[in-house]
Amino acid sequence: MLELYRQQTGLEVSTTDLQLRGKHTRSANTVRTFPHQENASDDDFPVNSLHLKFDVGSVPESEVMKAAELRLYRSALKHSNNVKKQRVEVSEVLRPGVVRLLDTRTLNVRDDGWETFDVLPALLRWREKPSSNKGLLVEVKDASGEDLSQVEHVQLRRSRRSSSDVKDEEKLWAKERPVLVTFTDDGADRGRKKRAAEKKHKRKGRRDNCRRHALYVDFSDVGWNDWIVAPPGYHAYYCHGDCPFPLPEHLNSTNHAIVQTLVNSVNPGAVPRACCVPTELSPISMLYIDEYDKVVLKNYHDMVVEGCGCR
Repeated sequence: MLELYRQQTGLEVSTTDLQLRGKHTRSANTVRTFPHQENASDDDFPVNSLHLKFDVGSVPESEVMKAAELRLYRSALKHSNNVKKQRVEVSEVLRPGVVRLLDTRTLNVRDDGWETFDVLPALLRWREKPSSNKGLLVEVKDASGEDLSQVEHVQLRRSRRSSSDVKDEEKLWAKERPVLVTFTDDGADRGRKKRAAEKKHKRKGRRDNCRRHALYVDFSDVGWNDWIVAPPGYHAYYCHGDCPFPLPEHLNSTNHAIVQTLVNSVNPGAVPRACCVPTELSPISMLYIDEYDKVVLKNYHDMVVEGCGCR
């Protein structure tokens, strides 16, 4: 999840849609991860297959499911001479002994890294009927029919190591275990797009006129650091200053603000001056822990002041 956060924050975007690679992920603004719920029955499966189970009940019904991916980590088998290609099949378990194929991919065992599989159809069915969530079955097969009983290429379960390696194994497993990733849209207003980046002619004006001022919000100062994982804070900025009559063009005023300021100049008691407020805002990405103790990546709109004006 931290890697997804780094991918998102490394981009300059003006929309709350997540700019992440994947099928339909760009139309989502919230990401959640769900690790496989390990069970004693996992040991009953051979090394090349596993029945994965995920509790996705914490995804709010009000959010629209845009995409869902199963992510599996694979370690390179650099000294493998016989097995070069493996086929990974991901299926939805409908009932014991009955599965529906969702996605499949042929992999080179000499490569390592994460592989993603589209499991959206299963998630949509699980949301419509939660009792149908019987999990996913992952099977790793050799493309040439070789026995894979002793080949651990795709990381489906913890490695069997000596007790002295348990601590290191726990850390490694936390990074490489199978994980289900959901991409949803909470319906938040994303219509506020940044205007085309036009560099406006800078005019000299009074320093006390309406303008943007620096403001860094440290989440530990406001008591939010106990649930926000990243970032530790951000530059929010704020708007402050006068809206004098006549309103200068560079103060980005509305016609209503111009008229209000005009009336105020004639009769100050009739109406106050226009106010210095944000006129352009941009989103930020936040990684936080929700009420179900799940780590969530979400884009929050209207968090950073980009421009100020008299309104």
